[in-house]
Amino acid sequence: MIKIPSARPFKILLVDDNPDGLLVRRLLLEELGLEVETALDGEEGLRRFESGKFDVVVTDYRMPRMNGIEMIVKIRERDAAARIILLSGFVEPLGLNEKNTGADAVIAKTSSEPAMLARSVKRLLNRVPSRKPAGAARAARSAVTTRANAG
Repeated sequence: MIKIPSARPFKILLVDDNPDGLLVRRLLLEELGLEVETALDGEEGLRRFESGKFDVVVTDYRMPRMNGIEMIVKIRERDAAARIILLSGFVEPLGLNEKNTGADAVIAKTSSEPAMLARSVKRLLNRVPSRKPAGAARAARSAVTTRANAG
């Protein structure tokens, strides 16, 4: 894998309740030359986001106490320009996409996930930060409510 050139190490916040998934993704991102901080659930991830400065947030969707979309909504309320990637094994069944989650990229947990994750992180790091429209957080909140009521 090719390292991401940078004058300073980019910081990634990686949030996943599965320790094995967390380890594998952390190693992948560190291999790209990124500095990675981890959290085991959405609440811990949000606390770390509020206390640090991260270039990209990568979060799992299904986690206890606070799922990935709920965390994205709270992050967008604090920083609309945050760069966020959502990972899920339920992308297709739940119809998860950038518009209804508030994420900048949504990646399915499949055999192509490592390559997609590396590409998405690189793309977001090279993108000039733009503020997500306020509607993105509202749409994500609505999607969370709709899914919670359906499940």
